[in-house]
Amino acid sequence: MQTEHIERITDQVLELIDSGTPTPIILVDGRTGSGKTSFAAALQNRLFQKGESAPRVIHMDDLYEGWDGLQAGVDYLIRQILNPLGRREGASWQEFDWATGERTGTWREFRGGTPLIIEGVGSLSRIAAEQADVTIWLEADQAVRQARIAERNAAGDGDGSWFAMWTAQEADFYAREKSDEIADLVIDAN
Repeated sequence: MQTEHIERITDQVLELIDSGTPTPIILVDGRTGSGKTSFAAALQNRLFQKGESAPRVIHMDDLYEGWDGLQAGVDYLIRQILNPLGRREGASWQEFDWATGERTGTWREFRGGTPLIIEGVGSLSRIAAEQADVTIWLEADQAVRQARIAERNAAGDGDGSWFAMWTAQEADFYAREKSDEIADLVIDAN
């Protein structure tokens, strides 16, 4: 099922490029553990196989300002990446260093000319959707998401103490933005 969606989205993005959109923007959102990172990687690989250049992927994890910084990351995405690209300027941003709790001194840049995939909780807001060409919501049952989160924690991605704070921010963000309702495509990611 995921392969079918990846193929359809790939064809849609390549049609956008063929019709004159040099930098199609694809937003992949869903609750923690819904499979956004894996989906974005599969889409990036398929676009690279069928297209002429490798799409750029930006992870919201690099934009958040820590476990209590979901909205700050969303604001940073819009200010530093989407708004400049919307003005046909290059985007530049600093990634957040989770170990130091600050943005790194190194600037990342994206000038366009290839598809841009932005994945992560909060990537699909009403403002971001206005600047995107394809918006995707991944839907996964809570049990599936919790199992994936436990697997990540076991692999060293935290101890789970952040979960309640993070999911409260998610709930607030999605209640306000209705990301699952404004998505072009809702995919069952169980």
